[in-house]
Amino acid sequence: MRLLDFDAGRAFAISGFGSRSATASPLTLPDGDAHVVCLRIGAGGVLGRHPASVGQIFVVVEGEGWVRGPDGELVPVTAGKAVYWEAGEEHESGSDSGMTAIVVEAERLIPHLP
Repeated sequence: MRLLDFDAGRAFAISGFGSRSATASPLTLPDGDAHVVCLRIGAGGVLGRHPASVGQIFVVVEGEGWVRGPDGELVPVTAGKAVYWEAGEEHESGSDSGMTAIVVEAERLIPHLP
């Protein structure tokens, strides 16, 4: 067993794509088959529009915010909801009050659709 520390104090700032008030704490090494990070978006923050490099699941675990897909439509999200973006799909996320999400990225990521 290994205990992983993804405390906000260990996170790095995300500034690409016009992002602001967004940080990431990696939970996996970048050379593995999947990438998992804890993403925090502060009040008024945004993770700027960019293409998904591989399939990506964005799981909101705390707070609330919004996401946008390729059509640019703003979709509200809250804790307990998840969003899936396919490889290459343009997307953006943000929050007025603050939001924490666990993001999983992998080549062969297939979401379970109820």
